[in-house]
Amino acid sequence: MSEILSQYGTMLLIMACVFGFFMAYGVGANDVANAMGTSVGARAITIKQAIIIAMVFEFSGAYLAGGEVTSTIRSGIIDVETAGFDQNPELLVYGMLSSLLAAGVWLLLASWKGWPVSTTHSIIGAIVGFAVVGISADSVMWGQVASIVASWVVSPVFSGVIAFGIFMSVQYLVLDTEDPFANAKKFIPGYIFLVGFMISMVTLVKGLSHVGLEVSFGQATIYAAVIGIIVMTIGFFLLRNIQEDPAENEENRFSSLERLFGVLMIFTACSMAFAHGSNDVANAIGPLAAVNSVVSNGGVFAEESALPVWILFLGGGGIVVGLATLGYRVIATIGRNITELTPSRGFAAEIAAATTVVIASGTGIPVSTTHTLVGAVLGVGMARGIGALNLGVVGRIFLSWIVTLPVGAALSIAFFYLFRALLG
Repeated sequence: MSEILSQYGTMLLIMACVFGFFMAYGVGANDVANAMGTSVGARAITIKQAIIIAMVFEFSGAYLAGGEVTSTIRSGIIDVETAGFDQNPELLVYGMLSSLLAAGVWLLLASWKGWPVSTTHSIIGAIVGFAVVGISADSVMWGQVASIVASWVVSPVFSGVIAFGIFMSVQYLVLDTEDPFANAKKFIPGYIFLVGFMISMVTLVKGLSHVGLEVSFGQATIYAAVIGIIVMTIGFFLLRNIQEDPAENEENRFSSLERLFGVLMIFTACSMAFAHGSNDVANAIGPLAAVNSVVSNGGVFAEESALPVWILFLGGGGIVVGLATLGYRVIATIGRNITELTPSRGFAAEIAAATTVVIASGTGIPVSTTHTLVGAVLGVGMARGIGALNLGVVGRIFLSWIVTLPVGAALSIAFFYLFRALLG
């Protein structure tokens, strides 16, 4: 064990916990606000309800389906053998502390400005930055980084196409028919089944292995279908109580209809929170898990070490606090400023984004929830024509995406040198 770790190990772990919580706070303020922005923006749920949904489903997603991505963030970006951490394990600790602090600072600034930036960009840019300068460019697994970067382009396009298709199906089956309200009551339970089935499927196939349960693909399909039917039944009873208001005039004849889609958005908000927890909690706790692994193993970095439950709780707690205190700024950008959202449009965006994120989580690729959701909102907007989009807001969002990676890397490099100078 290195002298620095034996002397300062406990202090470094406490710092990692503080910085990890700070980073998780930024994830909550920025990314969870993304996840909830469409539901709040479409007025399907309130901020208070969004926080409660986030508390339950972010934790569930992180615990049941978050392990794949956590391992990528923790050990899939830097080649541990090439980096030479055997001789200097403290370098990894300094680097992960720098990455957490750098990403946390940038997310706090972006959240305050109301920019929906990518926490995935932030943390990966920070890790690559410290690795290139603090260790060597050879220590970075550029193949892995390239696949992650590719996913940042593919994911918004993929979710945008899905959102476009789902919203067009809503228009065809419901909105552009003779009796939209009756058709909504007929078809919305099917959409609710889709939400329940998809989230269950990914959890059963990928997630349960982290808690010691294994099911085959065939079994998972049957279980997911059963869960989908249960969720659909709950939705059916909620929809049954909503009646069409005959007093509506021609201008707002869709308001009763949108109340039906509002019920559906409660389910998609839950699925989006689950998807987000499965993918983005890793951004906050991956580096913390690496520091914990090095300190608790006496300076040896174990790539396959178990992820302690307390780290998941620390990450989940930071996320909820961040959403509750600062999330409203990014919620306004996503929910109201890109394009006008109604429950029928917001539902299409959320289910598309959730589908993209859970598929990515299942394959271990840390995609950006921000990119998938903004892509999905753009897809819904495009279904109504380019004039429905606020292109000024879209341009500012794209610009903030571009600067996130270099800003994260630059801050991380500065903090890395600071920690090395202070601790030796």
